[in-house]
Formats: sequence, C-alpha cells, structure tokens
Amino acid sequence: MNSSDARVCVDGISVSPHHFIAGQRITSEHSFEVRSPLDWNMKLADVSRGDEQTADLAVSAAIEGYKVWSNLSQPERNDILFKLSDLIDANAGEIAAIECLDMAMLLESLKLRVIPRGALNFRHYAEFIADHQERKWSSKGTINRVIRHSAGPAVVITPWNAPFMLATWKVAPALAAGNSVILKPAEWAPLSASLLADFINEAGFPEGAFNIVQGLGQEIGTALVTDSRVRRISFTGSPETGRIIGVSAAKNLVPFTAELGGKGALIVFADADINAAAKKAAAQFEDSGQVCLAGTRLLVESSVKSEFMEQFAHYTDQHVYGDSRNPETTLSAAIHPIHLERVEGFVERARNAGDTIVFGGERFEPGKLWYKPTLIEPASNDSEVIQKEIFGPVLTIQTFDSEPEAVDLANSTAYGLSGIVYTSDARRAERVGRAVRAGTVWVNSFLVRDLTAPFGGFGISGIGREGGDYALDFHSDLQTLQILEGSVH
Repeated sequence: MNSSDARVCVDGISVSPHHFIAGQRITSEHSFEVRSPLDWNMKLADVSRGDEQTADLAVSAAIEGYKVWSNLSQPERNDILFKLSDLIDANAGEIAAIECLDMAMLLESLKLRVIPRGALNFRHYAEFIADHQERKWSSKGTINRVIRHSAGPAVVITPWNAPFMLATWKVAPALAAGNSVILKPAEWAPLSASLLADFINEAGFPEGAFNIVQGLGQEIGTALVTDSRVRRISFTGSPETGRIIGVSAAKNLVPFTAELGGKGALIVFADADINAAAKKAAAQFEDSGQVCLAGTRLLVESSVKSEFMEQFAHYTDQHVYGDSRNPETTLSAAIHPIHLERVEGFVERARNAGDTIVFGGERFEPGKLWYKPTLIEPASNDSEVIQKEIFGPVLTIQTFDSEPEAVDLANSTAYGLSGIVYTSDARRAERVGRAVRAGTVWVNSFLVRDLTAPFGGFGISGIGREGGDYALDFHSDLQTLQILEGSVH
C-alpha cells in the first residue's frame, strides 16, 4: 500500500477512489469497478480494494486518532463538527450528483432532502451533546452521577441505499461521543463516502479520528469486525450478514448495533382518508423500492378494497421512469444487475407458486435496470413475497375484516422495523399503533423523523437503537460516580 493523491473525474467532479487512513489517501494492490445503474456501460471508477493489511492499518490509525480526538474538550470537538456540517451544506450539489450516478437515487430528492440530512446529522449531535445534562440524584446518603466516557475506535459498516446520509447518521454520534471511526461503505456505492473524507480533512479533524476503507464485506469487513482492538460496531444490512458480525462482536465482547431491514405493513382502515392512503401506498415504489422503512405489505379493509385499488392504480400510473437526473423522473433504477435479478427471482417464484401478479412483474426495457411497479396478491400469508424482504418496487396486497385480523397480519413476519396506519379514529390509532410490533409506527404519515427519537427494529429487523441519547449511550462507556454526602469539601 502506498499514499496517492490521484483522483478520478466523475461527471466533472473530482473524487478519490482510494482509502482515507490517518489523514492520507492510501492505495491497494487490487481494485474493484464501480458502475452507474443509470447506464451500466458507464464505469465511474476503479476503487481500491482493501484487505486484512488495510484493516489493520486503519484500526491502528483509529487508535492513535482516538487519543487526540477524545482528549479535545467537547466545545473543541463541536466546533469541528459544525465546520463539517457547513462544508456538507456548501457542497450538497456535488455530493448529490455523485450519489445519483453511484446508486441512482433521484437527484432532486438527494439535493433537497437526503444530503442536507447528512449535514443535519452532524449539527444535531453536536448541539444535542452540548445540551446534554448529566443525570444526578441523591440516594442513601450519597450523590450519584452518570458520566459518559468515549469508548474507543468504532467500526461503521453502511449499506448502498442513501449511502451518504446513512453513513453520517452512524458516524455523527460516534464522533460526537469522542470516538474515532473506521467507515466501511458498501462496495456498490462507495463514492459519496469518499467525498465525506475530503470534508473531514478540510474541517480539521485530527489524523486518524476518521478513516474510510473500501472493499468487499467478506474481505476487509470481516477483518475489521474481528479485530479485538475495535470497541464498537454499528452495521446496517441484511439479517444474514448481521448474524455473522454479531458472532464476531460477541467473541470480542464488543457492543454491537444492527439495523437489518424490514417488511413493513401499510394498514388502511375503512374510516381512513382513502385517497391519502392510496397516494402514500403508490409512493412506496419510489427509489425503486430500495427503502428499508417502506410499507411493502398493503393491508386494506375488505369493504374499501375496490375504492383503494382504483385510486392506488391511478397514482401508480402517474409515476415516470427514467434517468434520475431528470426532475420529471419518479422511478429510479435498481442499484445493480445482481440485485435486480434477485428481485425478478422473487416475482417469478411468486408467479410459479400461484400468487396473482396484479400488475407489473417485468422490466421496463430488456437489459436496463428499471423494473415496473409490481403488485402481488398472494395465495397465502406464508408466501415468500410476504415473509421475506424483497427490497425492490414490489408490493403485496391483502384484505382484512376486523382490527384484530389487521394487527395479526401486520405482525405475521419475523421483521419489525416499521409500520404505517391510516385511520381517522384517534382511539384506533392508539390501539393499533401500540399493537403493531415495529420500531417505528407512523399514523397517517410516513418518513417523518425526529432525530432525538429511537430508531431500530423488533425481531430480525435489528438489535439496539440509534438516535438521540440512545446512540450516544451506545457509543459511550457509562460510569456511575457515587460520593458519600458531606465527605468531600
């Protein structure tokens, strides 16, 4: 491995394809290709492919960086976090352009919502920790205080959907708590994370406080999560990979948090605003359905199914597929040919198993990565398309005749990340909202997020919580300091 200032030009934007370790760009002997889902013939970069040696170098750098970063005062750390947030805001257009090419999310959405959220994550945690008050109380003649200590180097492994925002969502609390970070972005969409390293450098972080390593999960990812020097691991991805990482974390007794996908229900009661519910249901096709929080299982009260379906079909027909850089586009491409083949496999197996393909079920164009919005009515609740996460523009529809039946259907999978309920009855909203076993349940809304609220899943949707105090507590070692009253002056 050597240091290198070589960069590539992606749509007129300069991006480093190399690791960022101890404040320097580091190359690897091997690389992997990154191509654009918008045009699979468009190669964006050859990206350095890390290995065990790269992981060792990054963890060693993070240990040294931690010594400096953790010893800065909280106001000093916050000043740097605020600078980073400002740099992200100032460069949001470039980040959005890179991410659009890298993973095909709609450019307008990236510019207006997703990338600004990345800046907000750093600003929020800097402000949040600055306002934090130590818990203090008297008990049995003693004064008790709960003190947060930074934990050490944290490994953060992020997915390919909304990669910049989801990376900042995990990195921000780790840095705010005083930890150093090694970020391993997904190999299918690593380029926006590389830009984050540029802004980290410009903001004035100490060398090694933040590091990025690129490569395949089974290679460098494995090396990172099995390193006994790592003190925290935060992962977003599949349950299968989460189980493997969890075993490694357990062996080293390292706290581990994981967000592992979802199979959310969107429940529509007869007393709901059917038009609003149908419009929101059709919106679940956006971003090619590559959203873990999406309400992919439509559960509609039988008496309003016909009305719902008419309006749902109307809003679905209004979608426009095409280049994500076009403001008129609402349906983006799938991230990768391998992923689209996986989605196609689900639909084909459902068709062969006797499930009804109500509409869709094929690509818009052969050889391209756009898949038509697809609705499936399963023959059974045990259908694979009901029980497993597809992560594509594929929804299912089932009906119910009572509130308990709706709740039972909503809770009938192993997942529990999110749920959506449409009703005009306040008491029903409370009952069903509580009864749906999911980390976040929205009533008559969707994707409204308060960054102080806990985020995570029930069941195989994850372990632990992110957001607010929950993230800061995870990234800290908590100490109780107990002093006998009157014994010190």
